[in-house]
Amino acid sequence: MTIADSGFMMENGGSCLPYTPEQEKQIVDDLMNKSESSLKEGNLFFFFHLFRWFTSWQRYIGQGNGEYPINGHLSDSQRLDAVPSKTAERPGPIDNSDIVLNGNECELDDLEILRTLEEGRDYVLVPQEVWEKLFDWYKGGPALPRKMISQGITHKKFMVEIYRLCLKLTDSRDNSQSVIRLSKKASVHELYERVCTLKVVEQEKARIWDYFNKRKQAILVASNQTLEESNLQMDQDILLEVQLDGYWPSGFGMDSTGNELALVPMEPPRSSVSIAGGPTLSNGYSKVHTSNLYQGSPLGSTFTDMEDGYDVLRSVAKGDRGGLAGLQNLGNTCFMNSAIQCLVHTPPIFEYFLQDYTEEINKQNPLGMNGELAFAFGELLRKLWSSGRTPVAPRAFKGKLARFAPQFSGYNQHDSQELLAFLLDGLHEDLNRVKQKPYIETKDSNGRPDEEVADECWRNHKARNDSLIVDVCQGQYKSTLVCPVCSKISITFDPFMYLSLPLPSTVTRIMTVTVFYGDGSGLPMPYTVTVLKHGYCKDLSQALAAACCLKSDENLLLAEVYEHRIYRYIENPSELLTNIKDEEHIVAYRLPKKRAGLTRLEIIHRCQQQCTPDSLKGGERKLLGAPLVTYLGEDAQTGADIDIAVSRLLSPLRRKTYPSSSNVHSGKENGSVSEATDNPTNSCNTQSGSGNQSTDGTELEEMSRWELSFQLSITDERGLSCKPIEKDSLIRPGQFIRVMLDWTDKEHELYDASYLRDLPEVHKNGFTAKKTRPEAITLFSCLEAFLKEEPLGPQDMWYCPNCKEHRQATKKLDLWRLPDILVFHLKRFSYSRYLKNKLDTLVNFPIHSLDLSQYVKCKDASSQSHVYELYAISNHYGGLGGGHYSAYAKLIDENRWYHFDDSHVSPVGESEIKTSAAYVLFYQRVKAAPKIGTGEPSLGHTSS
Repeated sequence: MTIADSGFMMENGGSCLPYTPEQEKQIVDDLMNKSESSLKEGNLFFFFHLFRWFTSWQRYIGQGNGEYPINGHLSDSQRLDAVPSKTAERPGPIDNSDIVLNGNECELDDLEILRTLEEGRDYVLVPQEVWEKLFDWYKGGPALPRKMISQGITHKKFMVEIYRLCLKLTDSRDNSQSVIRLSKKASVHELYERVCTLKVVEQEKARIWDYFNKRKQAILVASNQTLEESNLQMDQDILLEVQLDGYWPSGFGMDSTGNELALVPMEPPRSSVSIAGGPTLSNGYSKVHTSNLYQGSPLGSTFTDMEDGYDVLRSVAKGDRGGLAGLQNLGNTCFMNSAIQCLVHTPPIFEYFLQDYTEEINKQNPLGMNGELAFAFGELLRKLWSSGRTPVAPRAFKGKLARFAPQFSGYNQHDSQELLAFLLDGLHEDLNRVKQKPYIETKDSNGRPDEEVADECWRNHKARNDSLIVDVCQGQYKSTLVCPVCSKISITFDPFMYLSLPLPSTVTRIMTVTVFYGDGSGLPMPYTVTVLKHGYCKDLSQALAAACCLKSDENLLLAEVYEHRIYRYIENPSELLTNIKDEEHIVAYRLPKKRAGLTRLEIIHRCQQQCTPDSLKGGERKLLGAPLVTYLGEDAQTGADIDIAVSRLLSPLRRKTYPSSSNVHSGKENGSVSEATDNPTNSCNTQSGSGNQSTDGTELEEMSRWELSFQLSITDERGLSCKPIEKDSLIRPGQFIRVMLDWTDKEHELYDASYLRDLPEVHKNGFTAKKTRPEAITLFSCLEAFLKEEPLGPQDMWYCPNCKEHRQATKKLDLWRLPDILVFHLKRFSYSRYLKNKLDTLVNFPIHSLDLSQYVKCKDASSQSHVYELYAISNHYGGLGGGHYSAYAKLIDENRWYHFDDSHVSPVGESEIKTSAAYVLFYQRVKAAPKIGTGEPSLGHTSS
């Protein structure tokens, strides 16, 4: 019988508490796991205010610090914080009032949460079964249900629809305003039902207009087409017209130029499309006939932004120059607008899409999007290059993006570089000239010349991938892997579309670590060192080794101390330092370099809450100070040997004078069962003298007169098993021993425990090192950090064909072949198991004459220019979880820079474009032209 079936109740002043905290936790855990195993579209999830109620409930059940795992599993940080609280009170009724809109903004049965909220920071989502159980126990509210929906076509992705589509309804009869909230997966037919019910109108006498930007775009036909497929955007307007006496209020509907608008059908018309031809723009590029391009397409795309279409014709008639149109923000779409503006101002790309590209659209590619993404992008690019300065609403393109890349659906802020990567890859697959990709077996280099292997890899790549994007945006780098065990070298040549560069050593971090002597030869000492912010634990160990003058036969063992225990040993040299929080306590133990087969001894300190003569017979014990760690000898050890080892470690802490023998305390241990109760008292020998030297045999004999009351318990690494050790107990080498050392008033008279207390945090104002002047960060230093040799992470182990094992190999990258369009992504965002961070460091990047010759390893590439000119920048302002994106782009033929900030476009000086907001940099190769009279190449104009 489960807990839920037992019907257990507790009486509390006449009211019934359903279950104990432990039982509540178990019931909810079971429901969470059950929900995780049956995720499907339509499942309901409910909001909980994180800090107003949910966190207090977590403390009550002993879950931790407000991070309940939706998927039923705890992360590393959650395991660390999952300490049961014996003092937390049972929370009151559920209170979600602070995360909903004000009552005058929405109806009680149509509540909406605030737009500024972030999951995990302001709220958590739980399955319907969990909500119902908690509501049954605690009451309160309000209930905020949301459905799980599926996004995407080729790769469906389940997600909870946090914000429903909010539409602003205008009633043409009296111009009254209403708000309609529906799922974007709701059909247009459902929209009609909701509007007609609200306005008490017969559906046959109602028609609803797509009223985007307060203009009649098209009539929405009651059908099974979803609101998302109809390109309706968050917070946009819709217009209700009601038929009176058989007449519509304004005829069928006209736009501002007097042209009749058409219905939006459930399925778009399909006909052939002609793109080439038409009037010529003032910039010399071909302009299409709107009547051909926008009446339909074989790709199932329809031009619904009719006003924008007429703006195209008007701009052509007026002779406005292209490339200066902004993009309207459709609700946190500045990330998309920034990336698009950079791409549509890439000369080879806009030249290509302003011509007839339909013959290259690949509708057969299973990795593509049936050509729809390429067509939608080309359609948007043409509007941007032919609409003068009239902002364009990229609604149709965003609709395609949501269908094929559900990670960018909705109205949250996303990453412009991630969108750029998807667009480049998606455009490549939609425009891939290879209709049937051949199977090609990859061959190892096997000592062949690099040039031969590189050319072979590039030919194989082009045999399967041949498109505009490959022609102008893809390069090739050399990757060298070396096995750390057998020294097997593997060389591959791989294509790249952009280079993600880390911000290098100039971004440093100050870390304070307390170093303990593993042989008891000195007092613990805190050291403050400067390391790379995105470095590895081996970098921290090396800096500490230099600071504490580590001997040649010693190594440092790093550990994280939490609540006076060693939470974990940090023994992987390739672990990222970003995994260590500033407020954590990190220690290092100086131990012998050769430790194979030795027994590790760990000492944990305890004391009585109230130190009385018979305190060992009862009372609470609490941990204190930092654990000590050492290694025993190679031979079999006994309990007496452990006594001596403990005495050595404690010797630096002893006070200068010994107390009289009458003050020595001895007693029995009354620990818990897991700590081996009834274990006889073991003695800990002490030493007199200063605390900075080791103890010799004579002193140990003298110290044997002084005993400490502590218990020896042998345990495994996880502390799951534990048994007592007698003084004559034999201990085999290679085991792990944890000693519980009990301190009383008498022991505090013998030793100064203050050296074990008050460990400094990793970053603490009281332990700051002398700050050094940082060197300048340049794009070259970022590139060198990217190309630097480094070990693979534990999650990226390489399978060595010689060892037949996965190895943590070292990896070295080199640039081999550079593309005409070279994109640099500056990795400003960092993520760890605890936190996210953004680096606002200014990177000094060249605008003109970026010469990468010294970084290109291909010997045959000397005839090609490796000099580049900057032409576009995607900027990010602000922090994580929000911020704002914009773009700088250069009109090449005008030789002038412009700032594209959503709808707003303005000229900007070249001296102003180099800022700390630069996130993605776009460069174009400068063509090498022969020098006059010499035949040698010289730098000329940018390639096109």
